[in-house]
Amino acid sequence: MAELTITSAANPRLKQLISLRRRRTREELGLTLLEGYDELVLALEAGVRLRTLYFCPELMLDADVQQQVVDEERDNGVEVVRLARQAFEKVAYREGADGFLAVAPSVRHGLDQLDLPADPLVLVAEGVEKPGNLGAMLRTADAAGVDAVIAADPVTDWGNPNVVRGSKGTVFSVPVASASTDEALNYLHRNGIHLLAATPDTELLHTDADLTGPVAIAVGTEKYGLSDEVLERADARIRIPMVGRANSLNVSTSAAIVLYEAVRQRARR
Repeated sequence: MAELTITSAANPRLKQLISLRRRRTREELGLTLLEGYDELVLALEAGVRLRTLYFCPELMLDADVQQQVVDEERDNGVEVVRLARQAFEKVAYREGADGFLAVAPSVRHGLDQLDLPADPLVLVAEGVEKPGNLGAMLRTADAAGVDAVIAADPVTDWGNPNVVRGSKGTVFSVPVASASTDEALNYLHRNGIHLLAATPDTELLHTDADLTGPVAIAVGTEKYGLSDEVLERADARIRIPMVGRANSLNVSTSAAIVLYEAVRQRARR
């Protein structure tokens, strides 16, 4: 496939790329943006089939190695577009751009598409507003071997470029789903997965709770925490000990602490 080169920052194709920053456009087209070489490689290793790969040789950090990825994708039939630096910087949405931007199919995110093992470890993020926090939780989930991350009553979508960036591309490797809170809770109940709700309003420490077996850990919004619905339907409420003046941790930090306690317990088992 012949390689297209774009030098002008006013090229209409760049406007189409920028439009994918909007959730409505992403949902209408079923596409998302993927920026960064490391994120690109992880997505490809996860089996993502790119629609278009844009690259800028002037911004590559290791041209000899990274050009091989460009050549391989071109050989695989992916449309490859070379951008001049001015054109690339027009569409880049992150600081310190490294010359790679791709259009990829949106992540599949139905509860019915999850394929869980017999004793899954699941993270439920209810109403999380900041894409960066959702992305950070995905990085933790990937590192901790979490079997699925469910966004309950999501404010953002899995294809948000800042979720992709915050996750370092693990949104393409960790099984994810989106659903209403009620749907998510019913799904966990049907599958025999015990729900533990992280909240400061309990005496049970996360280290004293049983996090082995089929378990889902729920964390809530940055400002208000989990909804009453989740707290009432949870099998147990757990808290992380706090001895400072702040009454809460960043939601992605809280998720990481509890998930790694689950990893410790499950490794001992």
